[in-house]
Amino acid sequence: MTEQLPAHAMPAGQKLRWLPRGRSAAGAVVGALALAGALATWGATPAMAQLKADTPSIQTPFGRAPLTFADIVAKVKPAVVSIHVTNGERRMRRSAPGPRGRGQVDPFPDLPDNHPFNEFFKRFRKDLPDPAPRAPTLAQGSGFVISADGYVVTNNHVIDGAQKIQVSFDDREKLDAELVGTDPRTDLALLKIKAKRTFKFVRFSTEEPRVGDWVLAVGNPFGLGGTVTAGIVSAHGRQIGSGPYDFMQIDAAVNRGNSGGPTFNLKGDVVGVNTAIYSPSGGNVGIAFAVPAKVAMDVIEQLRSKGSVSRGWLGVKIQDLTDDIAQSLGLKDTKGAMISEATPGGPAEASGLKTRDTIVAVNGRPVANSRELARLVASLSPKTTAAVRIVRDGQERTVDVKLGEFPKGDRLAKLERGDDRPVAPPRESLGLSLAPAKTRPGAGEEGVVILKVDPASDAAQKQLRPGDVILEVMGESVSTAADVEKGVEKARKLGRKAVLLRVKSGQQQRYLGLQIDKG
Repeated sequence: MTEQLPAHAMPAGQKLRWLPRGRSAAGAVVGALALAGALATWGATPAMAQLKADTPSIQTPFGRAPLTFADIVAKVKPAVVSIHVTNGERRMRRSAPGPRGRGQVDPFPDLPDNHPFNEFFKRFRKDLPDPAPRAPTLAQGSGFVISADGYVVTNNHVIDGAQKIQVSFDDREKLDAELVGTDPRTDLALLKIKAKRTFKFVRFSTEEPRVGDWVLAVGNPFGLGGTVTAGIVSAHGRQIGSGPYDFMQIDAAVNRGNSGGPTFNLKGDVVGVNTAIYSPSGGNVGIAFAVPAKVAMDVIEQLRSKGSVSRGWLGVKIQDLTDDIAQSLGLKDTKGAMISEATPGGPAEASGLKTRDTIVAVNGRPVANSRELARLVASLSPKTTAAVRIVRDGQERTVDVKLGEFPKGDRLAKLERGDDRPVAPPRESLGLSLAPAKTRPGAGEEGVVILKVDPASDAAQKQLRPGDVILEVMGESVSTAADVEKGVEKARKLGRKAVLLRVKSGQQQRYLGLQIDKG
């Protein structure tokens, strides 16, 4: 288990798309644009864009702003590259001679050698031409050079599964590149051009742009090559269902093939790495998302130095506090993140942290919500000790936790993955009909299963459903409807306006605060 947040719920009809790589068969033109962005400490002189004395501009409260972006583009474009990716081989369909010499598509499917009908179809292929050749699957994306010796930043999904990577500049000369490292959590990847020469590059900005600031996106949309679009920063802190990291939203036109390309400010510095778009159709609608430079800088530096990214790991699942949960825990507000589950043998459990503990600070830094906690812990180094401030049973205490390393790949996936007896009468305080879970097939051996939910109850508002299993009420395990009622009475005696439940829905567990009916 690990620090997690529910995926961001997009409004009905909306589609969030990771900018896809363009694909084509062998022989088709495949291009990918990339822009240059560089860490200030990596030597050489970056391609900086300074306003010339005779550049048309206008005075603003924050300095002079250009009336044209041409000078900025001219400075940064030499650092732009197109990325060409070969992802193995794809079987081309056979064709047989047809009328007037035209080919016709092979009507027989490609089947595995062990398929029971493989031999059957082979008999009908005897008169067809030689076995079908295999064509490489090609992909394209964007990227940018960040150092004079040829380090290139792009998206992880652009080069994922690549067997061969090449980059090219505006002159279309293709240069081989090797993969240095990837970080799927932020969808970033670092490449190194193999050619021994000096490259022009750009740097990451150390200043966060303001909402409303001009930005330029440079990339390779639809394989068209170095394309520049202009817009503004639309918003910060966008949650798009990609772990705990927030994204910057821009309205510069970003389309297929822009993946991994940079977003520049008017100084020619990279303020973001274009990664995803919102689009009902797959094309630009003015809503694009970029990894902020502040996040990218740390990730890229780790990839450059050691080829991977190490993050601290607490070993818990966490959730935000609602007003009802806060009331059930006796908390004054909803600041903090509550532990809903602890990984067996993980750092948190080994240090004595428990479910229902509310984490309010780490190393003295306040925690506003679960996303902030996940980012805080991830920013710490594995095997370091973190002072975790928690609230348990209304009392604050500090627990020292030796952090583990955030699991990767399969290990992370592994960590995350009766008879009809009389139905108990509905409990008016909660609006639920309950039965011992062990009396209902498939409900498990622990807790009480929900058989019916009063549609007018707070439980229905909180999306409790028949089949959900209540495991705990006010921190006490329950096995009967009477146990649930005892928990409700306990909350009333403590003067709580809500009762805290631990509920299992499918394979997921969560805490839920339900208002207690007056009576």
